[in-house]
Amino acid sequence: MKTSVELLKLKALDKSTDVISDLTSRLAVVVFIALFFLILSIGVALWIGEELGKSYYGFLIVAGFYGLTGLLLHVFRNAWIKEPLKNSFITLATN
Repeated sequence: MKTSVELLKLKALDKSTDVISDLTSRLAVVVFIALFFLILSIGVALWIGEELGKSYYGFLIVAGFYGLTGLLLHVFRNAWIKEPLKNSFITLATN
């Protein structure tokens, strides 16, 4: 009985460390992608502003794009974010 409890603990520890390490590596990738898009957005906003003659026009256009994207993500969050994440977590936990 004691051996099976220890084995169960070790299996749970193995699964949890796998999940945590996978989430940590994904978080690192997300951080770098976010930084890339932040710098890209500033560059695009400055470029659009230069083309239109006023730098704030570019920032307003880029902000409008992100606002529209955020609205779409909010409306479709269950289908685009919640369900795929749930399925991914279930797959991680069962493998």
